[in-house]
Amino acid sequence: MNALSPEIAEIRQRAAEAQEQLKHVSATATSPDGAVTATVNTAGALQELTFGPRADEMPRTALAAAVLATARRAQAQAAQQLTAIMAPVIGEHSDAMKFLEEQIPEPDVPAEESDPRPPSAGRGRPAPANDDDYFDNGPLTGRRD
Repeated sequence: MNALSPEIAEIRQRAAEAQEQLKHVSATATSPDGAVTATVNTAGALQELTFGPRADEMPRTALAAAVLATARRAQAQAAQQLTAIMAPVIGEHSDAMKFLEEQIPEPDVPAEESDPRPPSAGRGRPAPANDDDYFDNGPLTGRRD
């Protein structure tokens, strides 16, 4: 068992270094039009979300889609950092690394996804059918249908 002691010490050292690095992993992505910037932590959890001036011009559904797409890109970046940190600890081509990579979902949004149509291009909002639709369809216009 003495012959393994230097190897075990090296593994422990790499693990300690990785643990320290993982504490500082975060990733930030910005939507192509600058409307949304999202920052996530090592686990991909949203830590910060900011909106640029373009966000004010976007319909809520487009803004929500931009938030999700941008957060997913940030999560993919954080995952890349995670695998880069863990590779020296568990082995770049090991079964453990393959398992780790399988646990990280691929972002299903292209990096340059954007909606080329301006916010008003064929996206008029219907008048609310009832009070429950207020939050989904825009501000109340004072009309009662």
